[in-house]
Amino acid sequence: MADSGVSRAESSPDSLSVYIYDCRPDSKVASEKVIEISGKNYDEFLQAVRQEFTISRNEAFVLTTTDRREIVKDVYGELANGKTLHLLQTVDQELATATQERINYLPHYHTIVQSGQYEYYASEGQKALPYAFAELIDNALSATSHNHGVRSIDIRLLFDESQGGPAVVVIDNGRGMTSKELNNWAVYRLSKFNRDDSTFQSDHSGYVRPSPVPRSLNSDISYFGVGGKQAVFYIGQSVRIMSKPVGSPDAHEFVMSKEDFEQKEKNKEEIYSGIIRNRKPGDCSHVRVDEERFLHSLILEEQSKESFTAIVISRIQPEHVTYLKQDFTLWTRELAHIYHYYVHGIHGNDMRNSRSAESTSNIDIQICLIDRSPRLPRLLNLREIDNDMQTLYINSSVAEFEFKASKGGDARVEGLIRYHPFLYDRETYPEDPYALTPVAENDDDECFVLHAEGRGKRPIFECFWNGRLIPYSSVDEFEWCARPKKVCTVPLECYNRISGALFTNDYFQVSTNKLTFMDLELQLRDKETIFTRVLNGQEQRVKINREFTAWLKECHERYDKQVKFIGFQGTMTRTDVSTKRLQSPWARFKAIHWDGKVYKTGQQVKSVKTQPILFGTIVQFLLYGDHEGDEYATGGHVQIALEPKELYNEIKTIPISKIDRLATAAAIRKSIDDELAKLPDQLRITWPEGNSWPDKAIRPAGTPLGPIQVEILNKKGETMSRLPVANVNAKKLLIELKVIWHSPKGDVPTSSHIGVHSSKWEYWFKVMENLNKLGKYTLQLQTILSDGESASEWAGKRLPHYTLHFTIKESSAAAFVFSVVPSSVRVGVPFSLPLEFRDEFGHPTQPPSDIKPQLECSSLQLSYEQTASSGTAFTIQDLRARGKVKNHQEKMHTVKVMIPGLRQDCQSFQMIVRPGPPHQLVVSPEDEVSIENGSPAPFKVEVQDEFQNITAHPKLIVRCQLLGAPDLPVDAVDCSNTGTGLLLAKPIQLKTVNTEQVLTAKFGIPNQKGITCVERTLRVLPSTRVFRVEVYRQDEDSDDVMVIQNLERIDWTAGDTLGSLHFRLYDEGGRLVPLTQKLAHNVKVNWTADVKTAELAKGILPSICVPTKAQGEHFYQVAFRDQHTVDTSFIIVPRPDEPERLRITLSETTVRMGETLPGNIYIEVVDQYGNKTDALSAESVKAVSVSADDLDVSALSVEWQASTGTVLVGGVRFASGFPGPRELCFKYQGFEEFSRVKVTAGPPAKIDLLDAPEMPLHVLNGRGLDTPFLLQLCDEWENPVPDQRVVIAIKTLSPQLKVKSSVMSQPVDSEGRACFTLEMVTATKGEHELEFRGSFSRNSIPGPVVKLNVMPDPNNPIRLNVEYNNDTILTAGDTFPVFQVTVVSEEGGPVRNASPASLSMLLWQGSASGTRPPQGATTLKCSKPKEKEKDGHFYFRDKEIPEQVGKYLVQFVFVLEKNKCLWSSQIALNVVPNKPVKLVPECPPSTPVVSNSGPLASRLLLDRLCLKIVDKYSNPAGMGINGQVIVTVISVVGDKAKDLPMFENKTKSLPYSLTNGEATITDLALMENSPGFDGAEYTLQFRPVIEGLGPTTTIAPFNLPFRFCNDAENQKIMAAMSKKKDQISQTIEIYRGILETNKQLTTELKSQVHDAASKETQLKSELSKSGIDVSKLTKVSVIEDLISQKTADLDRIQNEPRRKCTMPDPFKGSPDVLGKIAHLAQVEDDDAAKVISWHLLGDMDCVVTVTTAAAKKIYDDTQGRQQVMPLETVFWRPNNKPLPHIRNGGSLFRPLGNPVFVRDLLIFPEHAENCNMVFSSLVGDTILVDDLDSANHYRRGVVQCKVQCPTLLTRQGERIRSNGKFGGLQNKAPPIEKLRGQVFGAPLPKEYDTICKQIELLQQYSVAVQKASAVKSDYESHMQYLQSPQMKEKQQELQEQERELRDIEKQLASTPVRTSPVSAMKRNLLDEADDSTPTKRIRRKTRKLMDS
Repeated sequence: MADSGVSRAESSPDSLSVYIYDCRPDSKVASEKVIEISGKNYDEFLQAVRQEFTISRNEAFVLTTTDRREIVKDVYGELANGKTLHLLQTVDQELATATQERINYLPHYHTIVQSGQYEYYASEGQKALPYAFAELIDNALSATSHNHGVRSIDIRLLFDESQGGPAVVVIDNGRGMTSKELNNWAVYRLSKFNRDDSTFQSDHSGYVRPSPVPRSLNSDISYFGVGGKQAVFYIGQSVRIMSKPVGSPDAHEFVMSKEDFEQKEKNKEEIYSGIIRNRKPGDCSHVRVDEERFLHSLILEEQSKESFTAIVISRIQPEHVTYLKQDFTLWTRELAHIYHYYVHGIHGNDMRNSRSAESTSNIDIQICLIDRSPRLPRLLNLREIDNDMQTLYINSSVAEFEFKASKGGDARVEGLIRYHPFLYDRETYPEDPYALTPVAENDDDECFVLHAEGRGKRPIFECFWNGRLIPYSSVDEFEWCARPKKVCTVPLECYNRISGALFTNDYFQVSTNKLTFMDLELQLRDKETIFTRVLNGQEQRVKINREFTAWLKECHERYDKQVKFIGFQGTMTRTDVSTKRLQSPWARFKAIHWDGKVYKTGQQVKSVKTQPILFGTIVQFLLYGDHEGDEYATGGHVQIALEPKELYNEIKTIPISKIDRLATAAAIRKSIDDELAKLPDQLRITWPEGNSWPDKAIRPAGTPLGPIQVEILNKKGETMSRLPVANVNAKKLLIELKVIWHSPKGDVPTSSHIGVHSSKWEYWFKVMENLNKLGKYTLQLQTILSDGESASEWAGKRLPHYTLHFTIKESSAAAFVFSVVPSSVRVGVPFSLPLEFRDEFGHPTQPPSDIKPQLECSSLQLSYEQTASSGTAFTIQDLRARGKVKNHQEKMHTVKVMIPGLRQDCQSFQMIVRPGPPHQLVVSPEDEVSIENGSPAPFKVEVQDEFQNITAHPKLIVRCQLLGAPDLPVDAVDCSNTGTGLLLAKPIQLKTVNTEQVLTAKFGIPNQKGITCVERTLRVLPSTRVFRVEVYRQDEDSDDVMVIQNLERIDWTAGDTLGSLHFRLYDEGGRLVPLTQKLAHNVKVNWTADVKTAELAKGILPSICVPTKAQGEHFYQVAFRDQHTVDTSFIIVPRPDEPERLRITLSETTVRMGETLPGNIYIEVVDQYGNKTDALSAESVKAVSVSADDLDVSALSVEWQASTGTVLVGGVRFASGFPGPRELCFKYQGFEEFSRVKVTAGPPAKIDLLDAPEMPLHVLNGRGLDTPFLLQLCDEWENPVPDQRVVIAIKTLSPQLKVKSSVMSQPVDSEGRACFTLEMVTATKGEHELEFRGSFSRNSIPGPVVKLNVMPDPNNPIRLNVEYNNDTILTAGDTFPVFQVTVVSEEGGPVRNASPASLSMLLWQGSASGTRPPQGATTLKCSKPKEKEKDGHFYFRDKEIPEQVGKYLVQFVFVLEKNKCLWSSQIALNVVPNKPVKLVPECPPSTPVVSNSGPLASRLLLDRLCLKIVDKYSNPAGMGINGQVIVTVISVVGDKAKDLPMFENKTKSLPYSLTNGEATITDLALMENSPGFDGAEYTLQFRPVIEGLGPTTTIAPFNLPFRFCNDAENQKIMAAMSKKKDQISQTIEIYRGILETNKQLTTELKSQVHDAASKETQLKSELSKSGIDVSKLTKVSVIEDLISQKTADLDRIQNEPRRKCTMPDPFKGSPDVLGKIAHLAQVEDDDAAKVISWHLLGDMDCVVTVTTAAAKKIYDDTQGRQQVMPLETVFWRPNNKPLPHIRNGGSLFRPLGNPVFVRDLLIFPEHAENCNMVFSSLVGDTILVDDLDSANHYRRGVVQCKVQCPTLLTRQGERIRSNGKFGGLQNKAPPIEKLRGQVFGAPLPKEYDTICKQIELLQQYSVAVQKASAVKSDYESHMQYLQSPQMKEKQQELQEQERELRDIEKQLASTPVRTSPVSAMKRNLLDEADDSTPTKRIRRKTRKLMDS
């Protein structure tokens, strides 16, 4: 071995030789020969070999190394001295015999330089044997690291001494070791970093560090070249390594032992040398030592293995053997801990969640301990161990905090911290099951945690190196996760609830035996170490301490569930807490849930560990901190009111942990009652002087009360004067006396005394004489305490008391008072005077008998008729007053009343006396009265009483009626208040009075019938006021007078003045009234307001101006207005004046071009005021003329219309010119007049298409056109016609063409235009024509015809194509064949953009009954596509076939829109039974009970039983199965056959025919006197025997238990009990099924609630990161509103003005079509977009396709008119070279104008890779700069540097071609408007993407919130249902049924039987077998499950 520096002993330093074994098949013995190769070339070496082994020249041979590496010419020169070679026929020839290879394994020099790293295994005082095994497992893991399948590591402990001495074998299925690697393994401290890598070294040498993997589980843990040797010699004294490398036919074996070392040392031989045996696998001929006999079987196993390594350690230390046997569980658990993550994967052994395929480990480490016979081997897989510490940590934690630590370089540390919550009454932090449990101290602290410290003082982190545990190294904590010294938001105990693990790679050094890290903790605590948190697999550079504290706080609030506080009531401040900062806030709760119990307010509890023990009632529970709602906490306080309250009356606050949870309510109540007996109970009252007052006594006022003696008694009747309270100074008891008067205003204390106890007279109270107030009284005697506060209660309960109720009434009368004094009375009207008598205390009392009152008054006479009395009331009745009084004066009259015999006998009062009732009517004056018509005639009236006093009375109405003329007025006056009044004060107006008239006035009071009416005479004379007005006309110089009569009509010239008007006035008698200035003021006219009074005084009226319009009538009036109005009126009718001008009237002022002006033109001659005159006549028509521009005079007509007297002009028409106004000129004689006419466009004649596109237009079937059609309505002169009555409609000219637009027809707008947008075009493939046609008044207007080239839409689904293997037999419960569903488009290919979520598979049972599935059909979703499956197809795989056989239907549906679906045809499927598995009855029979007595009915087992063969889903599966069913009796306890019951004819079995899987058992009975145990249970076994059934198929028999009796009486009893037992068993199964279903549902709902909450929390976090305030999202409606707002923002952004490409792209979306180049890219800058679009203008319309076929298809469809560009023909190579002015990272010159590649400015919304290819070929290396000067400067600099310059574009629109040419229109971009939409669009702003992401998250969050609410509601409803009375009743019924079943089973087991020797013996046998026999209930349950 060259690298070891040791030469071969046999060779000199200058010679080279090799050892060659002849291993050819003909060679019987592999002889070894040495050949010298010094100085020989390859040919000479071969010649020497032929000569040495006598090989002829024609014979072929091969020389190889022991690793089967052939020696060829190139390899020969590298042969080392002493190399062993094999002489073979072929390279892969099998070794006929074993060979030996000499090796040297001197220790490497690292043994010295790294000796300080060594630490032996027991350095920590622990058993080191597991760590020795770990070294061997490390080597095995490294060897199997490249296995693709299972990595198997088998550890065998062979302790069977009969097979040889004790040995340990470690076998793996890794890559194996070559002989060189085996040699390397033997060298001590030859690590993997310094092994040779030459040709003859191992294939696997040359270390390469593995790539980083999670948890550093890279299996790179065979490291130093030390551990394996240390381990094997620590375990034993000899080691044998056997290995077979991959691809090698040979096995290599090497032995190293302590005995061999000692022998070599003794013989002074080379110690570190040995041989490697090369042999064929399975060759054990060399094993001859008896103590290693197990090697034979071990070597024989090699033949079936492709590669392996086996390490056999023998001569095991005896103490190790003992340890490995006795502590098998302990050391295997430690191994499972070390390799936890290698065994279970990166997530560890999480037994709560199912493992995914990605996280499951393929490492299988199995341990087998084989001891001496007959002990069974102990097999254990490390994966089965579930109590190693990492498993305990993982499964007791609820949350993880992942982080990473980096320290530069490739040093990698992953870490995680787990949280172990406190649950109810214990810490869940796992304890080491094998650690010594310390004795807990008696801690009387507030916290009641059983495991108070959790982690305690143990370190947080276990340390793993390359995925395996380093057992003696741990990290206590880091600064950011350490327990804080100051108070923080997280309880300090939470820091003891965390565990953690650190996973490092091999950049951190460990000791050679991998027990400790060298300096891991120091490096991690270094200030340069950076900690980052890992969240969802992503590192976050955050403050790790803040993140950890927040995580820990969340864990505490979310998962710690110690005491649940229920019923939040608010917060309070506790002043009893000494620490001020802890006094507030304290949350108050009604109840707690603790340790499975609920404690609530009002519940009585007992304390524990308090001095003294307290009993009390819970007041409330207190928890420190701000809380709302129910809360979990680790502890708290409870306030209790001490019981009995009568003794303590105190509230104490104690920790909740002080509540005695074992105390019962009865015990607490008894303790409280015992204390109550000591308290005072009642008062005893005595009256020493015998004047006792009974309860409710009535006594007169002034009666004395007392004296009173009081005694205090307890419940035993004993007197007491002190309060017997323990631990409190005994308080004296006092008696408080109170007398309370219950007055109407409230209770008033009248007496109050406190009695002190005296030993002679107890408690004594003196006489009370102050009871003089009437009413009810209460005497109260109350026991009080002598503590200064006079407390009458103790502990909330009132002390003994006594109450006496009595009443004080009035005494005899002593005086009187007036009850009610009358304030006023009327003369002669009777009234009453009530009196009230009172006793000496002023209380009302009854009057004395025989009272005669005396009354006196100085100014009036008083008298009364009688008196009356009632109770205390006395009344003087019918009292009258007489005399003269005045109505308007209120004089007071004094009345004196005397009653003889009273102490005070005289009283007086004052009253007012008013007049009496009406008696007579007085009218004045009494003489006759004369008046003028229209004047008043006043009369005064008075109403008087009988004493002539003017009196008033209610409703006193005096009425006056006039007689003597018709229609005379009636007058009345109200005298109710004054008694007087005035009548006829208003004027009396009679009709025309020409002479004097006499009237009679009659006065009376209608409602006073007793008063006589009074009459007076009245004379009326004619009036002298103005009565009539007369108007007349008289000129100044004429005496003619023209009187204008009232309402006379007058004709007068329009516009003229009517003057010389006068008026006269006459009175009622017809006399002329002289005009005066005063009268003139009262004259009014209605035609002017300017009236002169002086003129009116002369009788002259103002002139009248006649109106200028000769039409209508005008009303004029003259009126005299005084007290009455007198008027006269006349009417003036105006007439026309002289002719003045022409008046032209047009019926219409608007006329269309080419049409005649509608209606006629009227010509009239009018006066100056426009009034029509009679100047025109029929003869005047010829003199009328009409003229205008462009007027068609040939159509004019002028006519006379006699009916109206006007000239009519018609036929006005304009036949040319432009629309606009025209002036018409009309002439007649000397008159001329103009009139304007508006000429509009002519009638609509045609429709033009504005901006007509190039035809035909290309459109996809089912799609629309983005560009609308703009149509213009025109007349025949091409003038636009804005006639909105014209309707333009879309009409298809092809029958196959159908179009959809927002409007199919519409009228034109005010400009004569109409716009149509085709939203959808549907037609067959090809060209179709579309016409726009107008219509008006049933007339058609021709329009343009548009040609459409319709192409099939590749994205429009039209049908579903379903493919599957219809030859597959569908068996129940298996899996359906794969259904391949294709959504076929119009084009015939699959729809590429179809969503898998829109496709569903519907399955239902039955036959086809329609085109749609029924309501209850099962819906299945499609599966995820596999890598090799076709794109565009959907697959439904692994769908389970229904378990019930029958006809089924499958139909697939693809949802297009909300209410539109695409259905496939229904597929009929036939589900057949699965494999037959068991024999079952059609109906479960009851348990038979038979006897062996004579009657057949007693022996009959079964009357009739139908059996059938079914599959595992209970489907009949016996079709075609024939044979027999053999019925036998078997024992449940294994009795012999001779003791079993027998059938008829003494047969032990009976056959029954089995046809098509069915058999019928009839009349099955036992023989008479059949053997059997009395009362025993047997089983009828029905075993099917099938004809032609294969040996691998078995059908389970049906077993039916039955009871056997020896007599009929026992049979009846047991039959009844068995029947009842069967019924109860069925009921129990039903109940258990219900409860189990509810339990599973509870688990599922709880999991759903947890998942929904987790999802909601996750989305909250993501929403917060996206910038949304989650705190405001409290309701779903708020979320939906925010989504609507965000959607509106999206619409706003999309609708904002933005550069867009308006070029149509109908081909986009077709298969293998990317679209037009103009639509594939976007440019952000406007200037850049303009110039780039112009540069590529010729290519913008080109359609880019993926394939040439797609391009050819478009070419054919468009007849070659469309440019196409297939990507298959585009040459493209990645071009990442820099700009031309940059070379080798540096600039050749300083450029101007910011040059940039054009391709770098292009943004590709989709198909980025393909678009990059397209545009790279189009723009190449084209560069964009700012301006032309900068471009020329750049080109000059590039060319001068001898570099090719590409085309240059400028932002100003110039272009410099690659040849340097610029200028001209060809190199100047036009304005962007002239590009007509062929421009690259602008991308949406970044805000758009942000809002899209926010909307997606909000939608997910809305669904998550609703789902969380729904599942929480379901869970709460389900929990309420579980707590409902119905469910509790079911549980009670189940318990009762189970109890009843147990009783029946006991009765069946104890049924008395006859005692005979045989039966007793059999019974004993049955009793002995009870332990191993399952109960009947269990068997019946098993049978029931089998039957189902």
